[in-house]
Amino acid sequence: MRSINPPHRMRPRWRPRRRALAGLSALLLALVGLLGLTQIAGTASADASDYTQSVTQLSATQAQINFTPTTTARYVDAHYLVSGVNQQNVRMTNSGSTWSWTVSSLTNGSVIDYWFTYEKGGPQYDTPHFTYTQGGGSTTPPPGTVATPSFSPAGGTFSVAQSVTISDATAGAAIHYTRDGSTPTASSPTYSSAVSVTATTTLKAIATKSGSTNSAVASATYTIGGSATGCTNQSDTPDFGPNVHIYDPSMSAATIQSQLDAQFNQMKDTNTAQFSNNRVAQLFKPGTYNVNDNVGYYTSVAGLGQNPDDVTFNGNITVDAFNASDAGNATQNFWRSAENLAINPGGGSDRWAVAQAAPFRRIDVHGNLQLYPASYGYASGGYIADTKVSGQTASISQQQWYTRDSSLGSWDGGVWNMVFSGVTGAPGNTFPNPPETTLATTPVSRDVPYLYVDGTGKYRVFLPSLRTNASGPSWASGSTPGSSLPMSQFYVVKAGDTATTINNALAQGCNLFVTPGVYHLNQTLNITRANTTVLGIGYPTLVPDNGVNAMQVADVDGVRLKGLLFDAGTTNSQALLTVGPTGSTASHASNPTTIQDVFFRIGGQVAGKATNSLIVNSNNAIIDHIWAWRADHGSGVGWTSNTADNGLTVNGNNVLATGLFVEHYQKYEVVWNGQGGKTIFFQNENPYDPPNQAAWKNPSGQNGYAAYKVGANVTTHEAWGLGSYCYFNVNPAVNNYHAFEVPNTPGVKFHSALTVSLGGVGTITHVINDTGAVTASNTTPSNVVNFP
Repeated sequence: MRSINPPHRMRPRWRPRRRALAGLSALLLALVGLLGLTQIAGTASADASDYTQSVTQLSATQAQINFTPTTTARYVDAHYLVSGVNQQNVRMTNSGSTWSWTVSSLTNGSVIDYWFTYEKGGPQYDTPHFTYTQGGGSTTPPPGTVATPSFSPAGGTFSVAQSVTISDATAGAAIHYTRDGSTPTASSPTYSSAVSVTATTTLKAIATKSGSTNSAVASATYTIGGSATGCTNQSDTPDFGPNVHIYDPSMSAATIQSQLDAQFNQMKDTNTAQFSNNRVAQLFKPGTYNVNDNVGYYTSVAGLGQNPDDVTFNGNITVDAFNASDAGNATQNFWRSAENLAINPGGGSDRWAVAQAAPFRRIDVHGNLQLYPASYGYASGGYIADTKVSGQTASISQQQWYTRDSSLGSWDGGVWNMVFSGVTGAPGNTFPNPPETTLATTPVSRDVPYLYVDGTGKYRVFLPSLRTNASGPSWASGSTPGSSLPMSQFYVVKAGDTATTINNALAQGCNLFVTPGVYHLNQTLNITRANTTVLGIGYPTLVPDNGVNAMQVADVDGVRLKGLLFDAGTTNSQALLTVGPTGSTASHASNPTTIQDVFFRIGGQVAGKATNSLIVNSNNAIIDHIWAWRADHGSGVGWTSNTADNGLTVNGNNVLATGLFVEHYQKYEVVWNGQGGKTIFFQNENPYDPPNQAAWKNPSGQNGYAAYKVGANVTTHEAWGLGSYCYFNVNPAVNNYHAFEVPNTPGVKFHSALTVSLGGVGTITHVINDTGAVTASNTTPSNVVNFP
């Protein structure tokens, strides 16, 4: 969401040397005598159809080179160098139809340059060179050959079932796989979603593409029910890395203030910091602090007490329209957070003038809270949860806002869409005049996991309990109910970690504590264990490379994801985050997966691409505050540049969304196919940039795509407080037929829905289906109080 006058868009290895095949024959013949190999005069260049080859990572220090000839070979020799030195020449070991050799003493990033000599009908043949990177999960094939598929997690011994994803670095390649250890062909089943491995299994895969040579065969064996190593060697007082700043009340106020100011100055400027790689977390141990904290981009401020009043600021924690370039507006104040502390604000009022992806959680404000900039300029939406404000909370110029499970002294203001659930002191349900939608309770909620310091100085992560029909903060009557885990059960992800090291930690049974940073992923992160917690601070950013999907969660109980930013890579990913494989059927009503303060970005820093941002297949999941954003400004932005179809697709039943922000996707921005779904608060902008109407029509031939589509077979669904806005600045003649598309059935109910044309730039003809007036040219909402 931007202001009604949106700003102009901003502009924002060496491989081992390959030896030539010429002259290789003489070298091999000289080596034959040393190796005791059968000598056959002469070698010739291999035909790619003669064989398949692959490398499989066996452990952190071992990799297995595999060679499978099309016809029986009397011998196969492997030749390899590790990181360009110490060439080895070995006779491979035959097992069935595949020859193999294990390379040991590797480290993460070791590069193996390898090739083969094999016998076929008497003559011997030399293959081209291949390269493999330990931890990289793939080999480099010759030109015209499809890349070898990779598995995530890699094969190994696991105590529980695994959800295995298979990916391939060649764009447009199809993956075919087998589960019985047999060699796959183009006729084998085509991979489309994660493979559930519930018993000891050998998976093999190849990738094919028209006009290219089939890939080598990739293989991985999963032993289920064996003795996994468990989460070991983790500290209860870990090193959180250089981007986490921990403050103690024994430090002087001047020292703390100086550090906070320096961090803010680095993260302040909208033009330079908004798409930077800087990330920071400010953590305060229990006590009182006489400082003021201005909060910039990618900054998390949090108390380390078990309850909010354990950490008290005698001063302000402020977000405002800080920069001259903001022109008094707070519409781009994204990606910052405050959590788990108390504020005695200077002057009696704290200011938190934010836009999307800027949660205000578990805060005790002893005074007033102002959600608008000091200039009274525009601000474009935010989120409060598990918070108490003793005085007045004023939204004033905020265009939309959602508050959950909190306590307010009073509320003032509202532009289009103010929504409350489980909030004592909330205004009455008066939509559309004033535009306030209020539910007495939140049907199901579970507050976020958070880091704290116990009485012995050790770090723990608190896991709040599930609440039903909640009202007010979870800590209103004392400590938040729940349990905690020691940090020794968490792997601390920080600079230098890769997808391999993270997946290895997950496979061992560790939870993840992800520190501020940007992490490029060359394989999917797989969450397979029930009750796994992934807790991020300081907006750690996960970037999938080479078109892999960034994260996959198995269909298990109780996974908690909090505080992550998924940033699409330049090669299209099918999905950034998927919860549960396709066809998930288990009930998780008593212990659902929660997705909280998890944000998605397509473009803005680069021309990112992802077909889907978030897919939820598991039943009973709780989506609690997400922002899925296809960028409308920044670098790599354009109709054919940062491409993305859907922001959220829900296929699971009885899924609840509390605080749903989805913007600018090119097709249906939300698709809800599961039964029994509920949404409390939805904020949306249509894509700004359809070049013309012909480029933006839905499959039924209607103009545009609904922002929120409930599947035609859904019979029960309910939603409250929904706004969808258009600003077709590339071509103002573009029209969207309706913002909400739902089946006409009594069990599908919408309350407090509206559309707006920002500045009259483009139109939306109806609000829901054929109901609701066309958007006015003066930025006046078209409202539907109830549907049907």
